[in-house]
Amino acid sequence: MTDYLSSAIEAILFAAGDSVPMKRLSLVLVADEQAVSDTVDALAERYEKEERGMRILRLDDKAQMCSAPEFAAVISRCLETRKPPMLSQSALETLAVVAYFQPVTRAYVEQVRGVDSSYTVSMLTERGLIEECGRLEAPGRPAVFRTTDAFLRTMGVTKLSELPVLPEISGSEGLEKIQSAIDKLTKPQQTEQTSTEDAPDTNSEEG
Repeated sequence: MTDYLSSAIEAILFAAGDSVPMKRLSLVLVADEQAVSDTVDALAERYEKEERGMRILRLDDKAQMCSAPEFAAVISRCLETRKPPMLSQSALETLAVVAYFQPVTRAYVEQVRGVDSSYTVSMLTERGLIEECGRLEAPGRPAVFRTTDAFLRTMGVTKLSELPVLPEISGSEGLEKIQSAIDKLTKPQQTEQTSTEDAPDTNSEEG
């Protein structure tokens, strides 16, 4: 059963091309969810130990197959794709606020940053790093946002609890206190295949 389960999970993740919830794998394979989780972890360890060109990523309660980060350059050359530019500081600030305080509204992001963030929130949503996850029961019913699996992959973590610990802060003090956390949070981007492009700075939005 173990060999079958391992091979079946491998096949599903390869065919899916995106993250697959453990519960879904468990349901489809008629297997205990813990057994599925353990098998995914074993696969991930084997791939890394054998230095394969593929990796199995754990993204909280999901799993995904992807190429090994050390081959990003040769993959890019072979497929003739341009390496995306790094996120701008303003985008990183917005992303950090969403990551630590999610789910949040755009108004809350702007309260912490002290600048209009409409463009940056839209850009991060378009790039798939954050997503709308509902609306507040308040006048205007503003949208609330949270981070995505793409955010976890880009930042090199498997779950949000692995982010650097953030001190207790109030919204008005937010940006000052989270600056060091932003620096730690964004280090994995240096070797990550996936990053996003930001627009030039403007007076109202730091883009």
